[in-house]
Formats: sequence, structure tokens, C-alpha cells
Amino acid sequence: MTPISRSRAGRTSVATLICGALAAGGLAAAGVTVLEPGAASASSHREAPLISGTPQYDNTDVYAFVSPDKPDTTTIVANWIPFEEPAGGPNFFTFAEDAQYDIHIDNNGDGQGELLYRFTFKTHVKNKKTFLYNTGPVESLDDPDLNVTQTYDIDLLRLKNQQLVSKTKVANDVPVAPSNVGKASMPDYAKLRSQAVHQLAGGASSFAGQADDPFFLDLRVFDLLYGGNLSEVGNDTLKGYNVNSIALQVPTDMITESAEQPIVGIWSTTQRKNAQGYFTQVSRLGMPLVNEVVNPIKDKDKFNASAPWNDGQFLKNVTNPELPKLIEATYKIPAPAEPRNDLVDVFLKGVKGLNQPPHVRPAEELRLNTSVKPAAKPKRLGVLDGDNSGFPNGRRLTDDVIDASLQVVEGELVGAKNDLGDAVDKNDKKFGKSFPYVALPTEGSRGPLAKGTSGGNDVRNQLGDALSPAGSGGSSDTTLIAASAGAGAIGVVLIGSGLLWWRRMRERAY
Repeated sequence: MTPISRSRAGRTSVATLICGALAAGGLAAAGVTVLEPGAASASSHREAPLISGTPQYDNTDVYAFVSPDKPDTTTIVANWIPFEEPAGGPNFFTFAEDAQYDIHIDNNGDGQGELLYRFTFKTHVKNKKTFLYNTGPVESLDDPDLNVTQTYDIDLLRLKNQQLVSKTKVANDVPVAPSNVGKASMPDYAKLRSQAVHQLAGGASSFAGQADDPFFLDLRVFDLLYGGNLSEVGNDTLKGYNVNSIALQVPTDMITESAEQPIVGIWSTTQRKNAQGYFTQVSRLGMPLVNEVVNPIKDKDKFNASAPWNDGQFLKNVTNPELPKLIEATYKIPAPAEPRNDLVDVFLKGVKGLNQPPHVRPAEELRLNTSVKPAAKPKRLGVLDGDNSGFPNGRRLTDDVIDASLQVVEGELVGAKNDLGDAVDKNDKKFGKSFPYVALPTEGSRGPLAKGTSGGNDVRNQLGDALSPAGSGGSSDTTLIAASAGAGAIGVVLIGSGLLWWRRMRERAY
């Protein structure tokens, strides 16, 4: 394939602003695949009415790329729980125990997953007589002062035509990296992160835990496309918020159909156990922002409960997208002619000659050609700027999917050259150079110190053994309460608003 390459220098300030507005909004109009920056790489934060009320089950982003430091492996990162406020204690952010967090891999282009990695979680509490997440400084994942912990199992399901062929236990009781409560509670969080990286059989690795939200964009596009006059642009809305991440790094030959067919399609789903004890799919994400800005309200919950092989029902949302029309009405930028078959080809099938598998079935998946080696100097616009190892060929953490998707939605591939973007070109935190690559989460104790205090941890040191784990003896309820008050901790009761899930998919064999 000949990469689409041209200089991005000299973009005007107005174009940059519009680009940002269109990026978030343009993707939605572009269609189920374009809207979510590439239909598989951007983010769906609070994208549908039902799932917005149950964030523990809400997929926010999917990333898939050839590992830059281990090019014979592929890394997949899937995130859940949008807008995690770092100081949101005392009940910090855990994966749901009644959910199946699934990563699907389609390795033959038929729109169905042949491989499914399933993550399930269990919560453990050492001392139920305190409201604290941790009862002292935490030095390791097995520290007795880490009061609330989680572990996870991984199962690998092999499927054919959605019928279970085999099921293998890949990992059991692996510790999860905790929420980053703050510097006093977790003085060396990077150490805790490294302890949560788990080596699997066959040269694979896994990670589960909190991370900085890697998606960068200006979400104020929803205020009438940046205020209706471009007065609201250039602000990274997700700066300072965290997510819960699941990351998986596997030898590439474990997930591809063959060396001759190296293209895989990837998406994630969440299944939640209903009142009858059956698991029902309640969230789905491949390409970013698709369900957020491509699908109309009437289709959003339906899309979250559907499967890629049935995406034909949403085709009109892609071929006749709403977003370009909104942009034209607001900013007088002409919308490309419909039907938008260019969006179908790029975002539902993959780019021909790059990441489009043979005999492809149009479906909303994040498609990655695993034979394309990582770029020595990645370009944020990926394929649009001649970097074929980037979006929409998979999605790297550094890819600016909003700008790339917006430009395509506004006709970049059909002769309407543009440099649109949201003026947010990179994440606020640097990503790691090795697995799991996501940035460390923002800590709950960020911000300036109170007047009259120093940078020391005198109060923390005075706690001593007042808060001891269950079974250690000598700690009464009164002592616990007094110690907690002495430490200045404030208990906040968080009430989660649950929505009745009335839509149920047909029961699957797996």
C-alpha cells in the first residue's frame, strides 16, 4: 500500500480548532467505525443511556499494536470505568465481580471471534471493621496494610462459528494493581505497578489495575460543537482522570490465523450476570467514539448488546453520518457527498493493501496487520501521515485518533483535503517504554500542601499499629475510629445508581 503522506505544517489556528471540534463530533457522524476514532481505537466515555449508569461495566477504549520493544508480540489494552476521580475514596475503583471482561480476536475476517480472553475478578477484604481502603503505607501488593485487594483469572476460549471448541485456564488468582490512593498511602506506586505485571505461559504477559486514561481529546465538542463559535477548544478533558486497564501481550503467532494471513480484528465486551444467573452483554467497544457520536440515541443500547457480525443493521449510520451535516450547519464546511462508502472501506473493512483481510465481512473491529513493524519515530496521525504502523492500522497509545478520524470523516480520502483537529495532540502523561505501556495513574493526594504543613509524613508515622488487619489482635472498634479521626480521614458514602437491564442477548454456548 502507498501511504497517504503530506505535510501537516502550517495549519491555521481556525482549522486546528475546527479539527478538534470535528474530531470528537466528526467521528460520530462518520459512522460506527469512524466516530470512535477509527471505530476501534478511540474512546466511548458514557456513550449510551443504560451503560452510563453502571461505569464498572463500561468499556472506554481499546488499543492494539505490535509491541515496540518486542516486535514478535502483540499488545492489547482495554479500559473500563470512565472518569475515575483520583481522590474518590474511601470506596476506590474495583472491577466488578459479577462481570466477564472479554477481549475478542477475529483472525480470519469473518466478523466473529475465534479467540476470546476472559478476565474475571474477585475482591478480598482483610479488615471489615474499618472504612479505609488501606490502613497504612503500602509497600507491596501483599502488604497487610492494603485492606481491599482484587485478584483475577484468565480463561482462553477457542470458538468456531460462536460454538465453544475448547477452554483453557491461562492464569489463576493474579493480583490487581490497586487504585493510587496517594503519596502517603503508596509512596512508591511504580513498584506496585511492576509487581502487578504477570508472566504467563508461552512468553505472554498480563496486567490489570488502575492507569492514567490514555485517551486525549477535547470532549467539549458536545456543547454545540465547541460552543458553536470555536470558543471551547484545546483542553484535554480527560487530563487527571484514571481508568481501570486490562493489558495482554502475547506472541503474535498465538493469535494470527497464519503467517500468510497476519491481520486480526479486535474488540472488547462486558457481560454482566442478570437476576436469572445468566450473563448478558451490556457494553462493547472496538473503534473509538462510534457508539458515542455515530449511532443515534435509538441505536446506542442496541449496539452495546450486539455483535460485529450483525453490524449490517447499523450501516446507514456510517454511510449517511450525522456529524458532517452538523459541522456544515454550524461552521459552513461542506459535508462530503453521500453515501460515504469511503468510511465503510476504511473503518468497517480495513484499508485495502494494509489491514483489510481477504474475504472480509464489514464489521466494527479494530483491525491490525501484525506483520507491519513498529515505526522508529511514530507519527501521531498514523497512516494519514505515512506511518503505516499507526491508526487505523490498530491503535497505539500515542495515536491522535480524533484528528485522524475527523479528517477522514470530512473527506480527506475523497479529495477534500483538510487539517482538522481538536488542538489536543498528545496525552498529558508520558507512556511507558515496556509492557503494560500505560502511564501511572494520577494519585489521590495531588495538589498543594495545606498551610502550615511540610512535605513530611509525620501524621502517617504517628498512626503506628492503631489500624491493624483483622486477626492481628488488640484493635477495637473504638481504637479504629479514634485512629482514623486522628489521621484526618473522612468517610464518604457512595451510592451507585443502578439501572434495570431489560435487554438480553440470546444465550451463548460459552
